[in-house]
Amino acid sequence: MRVNRILLSVPLVVVALVIQVSVLARLHLPGAVPDLLLLTVLGLAMVYGHVGGALIGFGAGLLADLAPPADHAAGRYALVLCVIGYLAGLVKPETGQIKSATGPMAVVVAAAVGSTLLYAGVGALVGDTAARHVGLTGLLFSAALYDLLLAPFVVPGVMFLARRAENDPLAETNSAAKGSDISSGWLSSGTGLKIGGQRGGLKMRAAKSRATRAGRIKGVKRL
Repeated sequence: MRVNRILLSVPLVVVALVIQVSVLARLHLPGAVPDLLLLTVLGLAMVYGHVGGALIGFGAGLLADLAPPADHAAGRYALVLCVIGYLAGLVKPETGQIKSATGPMAVVVAAAVGSTLLYAGVGALVGDTAARHVGLTGLLFSAALYDLLLAPFVVPGVMFLARRAENDPLAETNSAAKGSDISSGWLSSGTGLKIGGQRGGLKMRAAKSRATRAGRIKGVKRL
């Protein structure tokens, strides 16, 4: 990953995790907890693509696995967010710009449902049956609802910051310098030579006209 992507992703992930653990988890809402970390990963993945989304998702999930008060096996949520980040990165548009909010909202709902199912499935493999006692249907509905309500306030801002980070000032300066070099090359190879040729031609014509006038004056004096 690029350095500017890492420098942006790490603070966003840390802030999202702190808010989720210290604020959202203490609201005691019915069903699931609004997953601010998931929305942050989705916003970054839809700008950076599937590889960046998978790497960011794995790092964010591993951080959530190790952060207290985590009560599940380490690596469980890292696997979930890695898969979700990879899949979300596949819907990245070729132009890098999303024209409507329908696509991102659909991605948010699919990610909320998919992450809950995947988390419960991995938990069943390792012997964690907490999802059965809470009710998987209620978790799916509440996770999709909470994330969908929170997404308009998180995903567009994360995507905006990610796009701004992609516009590297050093790259823009280098490209501008290259453009100026190319334009100066065009001028020197095209218009500059023509102007120089025209100037040389004018000088030659002026010299010829002077020589002709001098010859005429000498001829008149001889007569």
